[in-house]
Amino acid sequence: MENLGIPAVAVATSEFRQPARAQAAALGRSDYEAVYVAHPIQDQTREEIAARADAALEEIVARLTGININPPRS
Repeated sequence: MENLGIPAVAVATSEFRQPARAQAAALGRSDYEAVYVAHPIQDQTREEIAARADAALEEIVARLTGININPPRS
């Protein structure tokens, strides 16, 4: 999608960090880095998964927009 000018970010669990990096390199995007959440997720409750999504939200938004939604306070 990014090659079409559409901002995108992949989100995966930490277990897939190395395979994702290998795939990105194979596609000529060795600079591409996904956003990773803790693994596993299949045994988590809806609330636990929502908490992981909430924890990753700032980074996802920043990657998509280039805007830090929670800048450090001076």
